Amino acid sequence: MLGRLLGHNPGLWQQVAQPILRSTRAAGSKARNTQDMALQMADPGKEAFRNERRPTNFDKKVLVWSGCFKKEEDIPRHILYEVLNTARNIVRIKVCYIMIALTVLGCVTMTIIGKEAAKKDLVLLRVNTEKKAKWRAEVKKGQEAAVGIIVMKVI
Repeated sequence: MLGRLLGHNPGLWQQVAQPILRSTRAAGSKARNTQDMALQMADPGKEAFRNERRPTNFDKKVLVWSGCFKKEEDIPRHILYEVLNTARNIVRIKVCYIMIALTVLGCVTMTIIGKEAAKKDLVLLRVNTEKKAKWRAEVKKGQEAAVGIIVMKVI
């Protein structure tokens, strides 16, 4: 509606509309602050738990493993969400470090095993061809035995 009244003139918009909107926004935030203050006066304990939560058993383990608390018994009944979020981030980083270490360890192990197999001439291609040749020989023996049984029954 203000756009229609003021047209598309940016200078007029800055002179007229923005000061009006700023004052209404400020009044709205003042009203919200007074409501919060009234709510806090009526029930002072309610504001204390707004950003707090009761930790679950998994949250307690995360808090202990991250180093925020020494034991699970030391954790209070309600903790701030920011403390729990920080603990989760610390644990997430530790898990990533462990995964990186296991990946590097696996790569080094596979490299060592591959080099030892190459020294023993256990190349995967040759092992597979030998295995397939063995299977073909077993199938051929089975077919010859089946043909021999059929010939014996016919005679």
